[in-house]
Amino acid sequence: MNLRKHLREKPETHSSALNDILFILLLFFLIISTLANPNVIKVMTPKGQSDTKAKQTVVVSIDSTQRIFVGTQQTEVDSLQSAIKMIVAKSEDAEPTVVINPDRKANAESIYKVMYAAKRLNLRTVMAVDKE
Repeated sequence: MNLRKHLREKPETHSSALNDILFILLLFFLIISTLANPNVIKVMTPKGQSDTKAKQTVVVSIDSTQRIFVGTQQTEVDSLQSAIKMIVAKSEDAEPTVVINPDRKANAESIYKVMYAAKRLNLRTVMAVDKE
């Protein structure tokens, strides 16, 4: 019978704190990702009375020099409809929405071209405004 204690203990790695750290990091990145704004093009949107929330399938921005951006890609008016159609096909949304994000200095003709391209694709359009 061997009654002697083992003099050497096996080394152990304590990983109980690792779970807590990973949980906190996961929570942090989830909160930050919901606060991220998908609109990369900086425009000063016009002011409006009401704020309508819509799921942003396609974001079309118009800057002060009348350049049109679908997402973050600059697009010509001739290829606007095909660019919107390509993004809608990738999104697989049940009810796709085109959010028009114009600058305050954008003229009505540019906004109309975006709305007309969305109408030809039978898509709902919403214009982004700032609350007064």
